[in-house]
Amino acid sequence: MEWFNWLVPWEESILVVAATGSAALFFLRGCAVTRPPLHRRLCFWGGLSLVYLVSHTQLDYYSEHQFFIHRLQHLALHHLGPFLIVLSRPCPVLLAGMPSSMRQAFHLMTEWKPVQYLARALCNPVVAVALFSLLIGFWLLPPIHFTAMIDWRLYRVMNWSMFLSGLIFWGLVLTPGPVFTVRLSPGSRIGMMLAIIPPQIVIGALIFFTSRELYPIYTICGRAIGGIDALADQQIGGIILWIHGAMMSAIGILVVILRELMLAEYPEHGRKAA
Repeated sequence: MEWFNWLVPWEESILVVAATGSAALFFLRGCAVTRPPLHRRLCFWGGLSLVYLVSHTQLDYYSEHQFFIHRLQHLALHHLGPFLIVLSRPCPVLLAGMPSSMRQAFHLMTEWKPVQYLARALCNPVVAVALFSLLIGFWLLPPIHFTAMIDWRLYRVMNWSMFLSGLIFWGLVLTPGPVFTVRLSPGSRIGMMLAIIPPQIVIGALIFFTSRELYPIYTICGRAIGGIDALADQQIGGIILWIHGAMMSAIGILVVILRELMLAEYPEHGRKAA
């Protein structure tokens, strides 16, 4: 049962447990009502499980003690996890799985003007692209990164900000219909995914080609994996940001194009599957 020890959280977070547990419960109940297709259920459970695993298991220890694993953690939180969750189109299922009183409270909250203004602002394409890209650079500024890795409160703010900004961005570009009254054309969504590639390439390249240690916090606290020196660890992390982050945009663009081709050739079937 040694594998079970990997599921023990490195640092317990009630918020992570409550958020992922509630989402899992509501989706499970909602599936009994709405019966979404198998591929949507697999996407949701895959995305939610990935977010939980990198946030609330022993993998969190490794992400705090190895720079390239930290980059893999943020690849999951910022890209792959939200990407899969959005592909599952979870909102109708989650709402169907909520208790009626909670569902009514949710609808009332979405009708509240300040919430509508905030949602429209965050769903503005320029804001979504800027937030997605700037947060990557902000948390990788050496002084900011050092502080975030030694202060557990700021560390959690960092991870939540990455996940939520990823959820907003991928929700906008992968949702075929309107998002909070914001309706984007396929070209606009593809343009947004192209716009986030250059910042990731530039930041990843700067980290990779820098010949000095940018993030000494991992040396001070001790690296989890022996045999990898500071520069090698840093270079691997830079490559992950440089290549793999940009690859997610390529996959997202492919999803949008395939969906549009399906809508053009099989309008009724395409709308059901979108």
